[in-house]
Formats: sequence, structure tokens, C-alpha cells
Amino acid sequence: MNEIRTAITNSQAQDTVTNLVTRTPGNSPDMADVPETSAAGKRPYKALPVQQSLNLEAVTGPAYMVNNQFEVEWSNEASNDSLFHLEAGLSEDITECSIFPLLLNQEPIRTAVDRDEILRFHLMAAKNRIPRARFYTLGSQMDGKDVETLLRTYDETETADRAALLHTKVNMAPAGSPASWYLIYASFFREGVFFTYEPSQSPSDSLLELLGRRDVIIRELLKKRRPYLTPLSVMVADIQNSVKICAELPPEEYFELINQIWSTMEPILRKFNATHGKHVGDGLLCYFFPQPDSNYILNAVQCSLEMQEAMRTINMQWRGRKNWTNELMLNVGIDEGQEWFGTYQTNTHLEFTVLGDTVNRCGRLSDFATGGTVWASKNLVGRLTQSERGSVRYRIHRVNADGDKLFVDSTFSRISNLVDLDIPQNKKLQDLGSLPVTEILESSHTG
Repeated sequence: MNEIRTAITNSQAQDTVTNLVTRTPGNSPDMADVPETSAAGKRPYKALPVQQSLNLEAVTGPAYMVNNQFEVEWSNEASNDSLFHLEAGLSEDITECSIFPLLLNQEPIRTAVDRDEILRFHLMAAKNRIPRARFYTLGSQMDGKDVETLLRTYDETETADRAALLHTKVNMAPAGSPASWYLIYASFFREGVFFTYEPSQSPSDSLLELLGRRDVIIRELLKKRRPYLTPLSVMVADIQNSVKICAELPPEEYFELINQIWSTMEPILRKFNATHGKHVGDGLLCYFFPQPDSNYILNAVQCSLEMQEAMRTINMQWRGRKNWTNELMLNVGIDEGQEWFGTYQTNTHLEFTVLGDTVNRCGRLSDFATGGTVWASKNLVGRLTQSERGSVRYRIHRVNADGDKLFVDSTFSRISNLVDLDIPQNKKLQDLGSLPVTEILESSHTG
């Protein structure tokens, strides 16, 4: 297996607009019906009507979609030409596409009269998604004074309402030049934030109609999303002896069991920000992307362990119901790496796809795991922070001179030292023979 696919349905993409609000600087023209400031000294909000329909072609000005790390996943030609000055387009490495260096390293934003307001507007959208410390990592991509400006503005900025479509009006002309007023909108989605710009003297009804249809926007954006390299963790979980269990159960009961297992796992997957991969037979594939408030690698570890605990409960229920000797167990493999993330699509269907060796290794680790265990690569465990790693209990079994089996905590072993790769049932593990791995037992990390 060299890919993971996830179907994106309309029901998953649909987010209802609960409020459409606008923020307007007091010194902006043509907005006389909006008070200059609120009692608290903040720029006010005002409701705008929500209209219907259209598609992404309605956006003729600069537009871009950032993920939850505020890295640009998609930008239109107008953004690349007039804002970012990227003749060859965005970098294939998503970590080089932070929106703040892209904006501040080039005109017109860097020299705009309302540069600080543009930054404040973006930081307002970012504040409940990325931690303050994230900006220190941008020092290699932008001027140190700009980083200081971002940190100061971040501290002074309120947090945006993620249920709202935000709007501000800014002068993007350099000081001393004729004013060039633009409207900037920010629309929030589970996948990130969509920003659009348009000249304020000719606001587009079509754009407002589009921004009122969040399901249309996210479907269009996912279709246009470019493949990019991203760090991630992958988890593959398989039900042990599923063929035997399938043979023993009536078809309706087997499907009942499988549906119970994966419906039970669904809240756990959501809790740890897992993105569904494609079910292959009785197995499940998920991947974990960087998150603003948690370590995606630790998320994979903790999600796997909670799934195991849930499986033990399901096992007890079915043992009592069927009075059988079968043990329902999930064998889980987890790994991490940097891989390509993109989409496959037809006129009616869209699937996320992750390609690369991380997926292959993870599938083999799941094959290697037996007895309802969780196995991880040394590379994954090594990417945890010292505190996180200290909260995770992991081990390898060894055999002493007398042939007794011993368990040694906090250690790893190559797969070739744990099983005989020459016997037929282990042939599929030969390409991972030199991979150091460990069994994950528990995690006490609380955040």
C-alpha cells in the first residue's frame, strides 16, 4: 500500500454561516453608517446580508487559503503576482509558505499605509489557531524587526469569532501616494482560513454571494489545492483474525460488529485531530497533521492507546453476547515522516491522498503487531519532546541465555532481531528488517 485516501463529502464540508460581520476603520470613506469606534476603543462590527450561490471564479482579486498553521495551501494568480511576487508560484514545501513572511517581505503590504491593520486582521484570525511561540520560528524567513512587530501585535489583538465572516477596509497605497482602498474578508473553515481582497470602490455582489456559501468555497478550494510536502504521522489499525471472525458470524452481525467498532472509534479520532484515510477491508488508516495546540506525533500515540482501550470494552461486550473464545483486538502501527499531500478528484468525488514511504512502513508495522499491540518506529518516538517521551511507556522483549522472555523498558530493536524474516508469514516484513521499533504501552501526558 503506497497511498491513503479520504473521501470528502458535502456533509463534511458544509459549515453554516451563523453570523456575517464587518470591521471598518473609522477613517475609511463611504462607511458613514458605521460608528468610528466602540466604547471599548475597538473597531466595531456590523452585520451584512448573506446571499447565495456561485463558485471560486467570482474571486478576481487576490485570494489565498491558509491552513491552521497559517501556511498558504492555495493562492490564486492575483495573489502570486500582486502580493507575493512569486513568478514560479508557492514553494512545494509547505513549511516555507507561512503567510506572514509572504506578506511582509514584498510590496505592497510592506509599504502600505495600513500595513499594521492588515497584520492585525490576519493575527486576529490566527490567534486561536497558532501559539505565540510559533512566530519565533519565522526569524529565518523574515526580518527580526518584523518578527517583533508580529509578536507585539499578537499580544494586543483580540481573538476572532470563528463562526463569523470577518471584513476590514484598508488603504494599501504607500505613504504619500493616492489612497488605494481594499476590502479584505476572512472566512473560517475546519481546514483553515480563506482570505480575499477586492477594491472597495467596486465591491462585488458575486463575491459576497460566494462567501455566504461556505460549502461551495471549501469544495472549490479542495479541488484546487496543490500537492505539497508536509510533516505528518500515520496510523494503520487492523482487526486481528478478522477473516476467522467473519466466517463465524452471520453477515448482519459481522457488519454490526464492524460498524460498532468504527463508530466507537470516531469520537476518539476527532479528539486527537485524526484525518480519516480509506477503509481497506476491516482496517483503518488515519493521518495526523501539525496542530496549533498539540503535538501531532503525540496525538497519534494517544489516539492509538485510547482506541485499544475502547476495543477492550467492545471485546467484553461481544464475548458476553456470543459466549465465544474469540478475542477482538486491534493491531496498530504508527510512524511519522514528511510526505506529499494532495487530492484525487472526478466530477462528483474528491479524495485526500498521502503518498510515500511513511504510509508503507506504517502498514507493515500494523502487520507486524499482534495481540492487540501498538508498535511505533524509533523515529516517531524520537520526535517527541523530552517531556512527552518521558510520559510514554514503551518496551522491547528480549530473550536471556536461559531462553526466558524479558521486557526492557525505554528501548528499541530492529524487526529482524524480533522475528525470523525467512519464514513465509514474515516475508512481507523483509523490507523493514533494519527498522528500529518499539511497543507502545501507555502515555500519561496531559498536555
